Amino acid sequence: MFLQDKKYTDKMMQFNAFAKVIKQGKSNSLAKIFGLACIIGIGVLLLPWTQNIKSKGIVSTLSPQQKPQQINSIIAGRIEKWYVADGQKVKKGDTLLQISEVKEDYLDTSLLDRVKEQITAKSQTKDFYAQKANAAKDQQSALNQSLKYKLAQTKNKLKQYTLQVVSDSIASKVAKKQYDIAAEQVDRQKKLYEAGLKSLTDFEQKQQYLQEALAKKISSENKFYSGKNELLNIKLDLLASEQEYNEKISKTEGDQFTALSQVSATDGEVAKLKNQYANYKKRQGFYIITAPQDGQMMRSAKAGIGETVKEGEQLMQIVPSRFDPVVEMFINPLDVSLVSIGEKVQIQFDGFPAIVFSGWPDASYGIFEGKVVAIDQAINVNGQFKVWVAPSGNDKWPKEIRFGSGTQNITLLKDVRLGYELWRQINGFPPDFYQAPKTEKKGTNEK
Repeated sequence: MFLQDKKYTDKMMQFNAFAKVIKQGKSNSLAKIFGLACIIGIGVLLLPWTQNIKSKGIVSTLSPQQKPQQINSIIAGRIEKWYVADGQKVKKGDTLLQISEVKEDYLDTSLLDRVKEQITAKSQTKDFYAQKANAAKDQQSALNQSLKYKLAQTKNKLKQYTLQVVSDSIASKVAKKQYDIAAEQVDRQKKLYEAGLKSLTDFEQKQQYLQEALAKKISSENKFYSGKNELLNIKLDLLASEQEYNEKISKTEGDQFTALSQVSATDGEVAKLKNQYANYKKRQGFYIITAPQDGQMMRSAKAGIGETVKEGEQLMQIVPSRFDPVVEMFINPLDVSLVSIGEKVQIQFDGFPAIVFSGWPDASYGIFEGKVVAIDQAINVNGQFKVWVAPSGNDKWPKEIRFGSGTQNITLLKDVRLGYELWRQINGFPPDFYQAPKTEKKGTNEK
């Protein structure tokens, strides 16, 4: 059987094609290939590899005013006219749409004029009350002056009558003294007459003197008591005058305070009307909706003419034409402790072709460099942490990127050997984490 096979083989070797396929004898080329592959494999395992964390993200911005924002209606109204269309670019201050009033409290076209008339009327009323208060104050001053003069006049009269009463008192005492002297003279004259030493005529004359002295005494006493009564009446008149004028002054003070109170109340009403006027005037400025900044109008929430909108309801959305881009990337909680501020990140933007070697960033093509500027301290609802990446000074991001575009991100960590990285990936170990020690400035610790 062996001989037959050998003969068959020798016969087939006569054909060139068969001779090229079937080679005779032993060959060691397979061992050489295997050895060369082992050497190459070992060399590849010794190549340097940069550990990294892959994540997804979106293009955003850190400035709230550069993010897409809603255009809302501050007041309820009815759409009258649109001035822009979706996708149209607008500048700050451009008119977007016009709305009209729907609330019955503001339908009057002359509403501002009506409020202005009320303010004028209330202001005039305030002036009238102020004039009334001034008149009451002037009247009070006049009454105080009259009281002063009245008291001075009455006090002068009181002083005059006081002196008069003193004078009458002295005159009464003199008259009484004269009467007592006349009575003694009559008594002595009577004794002399009875003794026959004086005539009847002398005695009668002394009696006449006594009667005259009695009359003077009674007259002076009457005058004295009359003066005392008048003095008492003057004192009472002084008190009555003071009381009367005080009552009049108190009344004028009350009128003045009432007028001042009305002035204050009118001031409050005028201030309220002015506030109402300013609110109405400000409200009329809300009928025209303008662009808050340069951008592109999109996603109008209302369509057509005549639709009504509520207070605070969204009308459209505007995307700013200029923004400072950053990338919001999302990191798993297992890897967030490895990321720190200033960490380098390689970014691939959607729509920009790239060849990525995650562990060999220098060999990658079409990727852009960034650095971590902020890390969220709270986990999101999707169970990941948000990290913000801004352009680094070494690389400029393309101008064509748009807000909300997707990204593929590679956060660069420690440089290791490729073999170690394969071993780590197979075993599911986390990347090696370390922070390079900060170099101390020369002379810092020197004494």
